Amino acid sequence: MSERRSAFEVFKVALTLGLTAFGGPIAHLGYYERTYVQRRQWVNAEDYAAILALTQILPGPASSQTGFLIGWKVGGWPGGLAAWLGFTLPSALLMLAFALVQPWLGAAWAQVLLHGLQLAAVAAVGQAVWSMGKRLWVDTPTTAIGLAAAAVLLVFTAPWLQLAVILAGGAAGLLLRLGGEAAPPLELGIGRRTGAVALAVFAVLMAGSLAALALSPNSGAAFAGIFYRAGALVFGGGHVVLPLLREALVPAGWLGDEPFLAGYGAAQALPGPLFTFAAYLGAVAQPDAPVLWAAIALLAIFLPGLLLAMAGAPLMAWMSRHPSAGAALAGINAAVVGLLAAALYNPIWTSAVKSGADVAIAAVAVFLLQRWRAPPIAAIGVCVVGAVLAGIFR
Repeated sequence: MSERRSAFEVFKVALTLGLTAFGGPIAHLGYYERTYVQRRQWVNAEDYAAILALTQILPGPASSQTGFLIGWKVGGWPGGLAAWLGFTLPSALLMLAFALVQPWLGAAWAQVLLHGLQLAAVAAVGQAVWSMGKRLWVDTPTTAIGLAAAAVLLVFTAPWLQLAVILAGGAAGLLLRLGGEAAPPLELGIGRRTGAVALAVFAVLMAGSLAALALSPNSGAAFAGIFYRAGALVFGGGHVVLPLLREALVPAGWLGDEPFLAGYGAAQALPGPLFTFAAYLGAVAQPDAPVLWAAIALLAIFLPGLLLAMAGAPLMAWMSRHPSAGAALAGINAAVVGLLAAALYNPIWTSAVKSGADVAIAAVAVFLLQRWRAPPIAAIGVCVVGAVLAGIFR
């Protein structure tokens, strides 16, 4: 699992995910688990859960941060950048292309296609919950922590609740003295000095974005600052950041509601991170130089999350080296599986599964992934074709 990978190899794997990982950030984590843990074995289940725990308690795009850290682990900083670029590039280019042709398009969307992609997300996350649960719910205490975490997240909704549940899982792990044989420490290849520099850069850029907003609210720096602050301060993924971007961009006159909502609809249909919506917004807001401003908005919204992931990685690595912290990490990992299980039901299942036919389609896709070890694109194809057929014969 510690074999060094070239940046090109990391890029190819991430690019495949960027082309096929539909369904939003939680679904992406399911695709990651299958690709990086099961098929390629670049990380083990414990390391993957630890990385996932870290990205769940940080603001920013969790799936992009997770892929970035896995890429860094196996390929150093070139691998981290390659993983981020490969996963981000497909949807970013598609969003840019949509921005360029959007004025000539109508608003009709292939709802059946979207429904099929939603069912594929059900299958991907369901298979990941099953696989991770077998590895990380290893006894009664860890199973109880995971089920309790899932129950809390299903019953209550509140800001910061995911963070509170993960921290509570860590506290339970300490109290119950979880862990048996010591696991190898988590090594991401990001040292304390690198983490400290990343945190300092994050803080300087945040201060600069606030200064630009105050001193020159209509400038390019202020425009970039809107996306930087969105990426730095938002928990919960792309669906949470979109309304905040609207409040910052539409009333200020950068673009109107109609093109904003059209881009939002397009973003739902694409694979990869929803944060690439920023590329569309940059191109539409600055039509005289769409490619340049799409790139600026894209980098601005992703950069804070990547910097914070670099800053947090040494802390997670330190935790894995200490017995008491290891007990906390076992509880955190159990809670992370509960978090995924809760998300599998709400919002993924509740928004995608509307009939018995949907249940059957998702079940076939899970069977393909779990039993036959089929590639994700096969499950996506089954779900899309099934949704189309169900729509025809309904």
